[in-house]
Amino acid sequence: MDLTEAVREHERLFNDSVRSGDFDDFVATFADDAVMRFDDVPVGPFKGRDAIAKAYASQPPSDTMSIWSIEEVAAETALARFDWDAGGSGTMQVTWRDGQVAELTIAFNS
Repeated sequence: MDLTEAVREHERLFNDSVRSGDFDDFVATFADDAVMRFDDVPVGPFKGRDAIAKAYASQPPSDTMSIWSIEEVAAETALARFDWDAGGSGTMQVTWRDGQVAELTIAFNS
């Protein structure tokens, strides 16, 4: 798996979803048993594609991101550093399994 390509596709789908308000295509990339976590934010974790879809439906993000660094940290796992387009920055660690997102951990920098 080309991790850089996978992260760029994740970024593209996320940003397209934020712009359109429709997260269906983005959420479809998550495995049925995927887990999405936020570090130091009192929300989640969200376990399972359905719970992740509900999270995006109930509190949709309003800002797009621009990734500026991608590094492989393990097999099928990448750490991406990004800036929010309206200001601020963060990291996300994504692990894929069989081509689907199995784990996503997002951290916001202060």
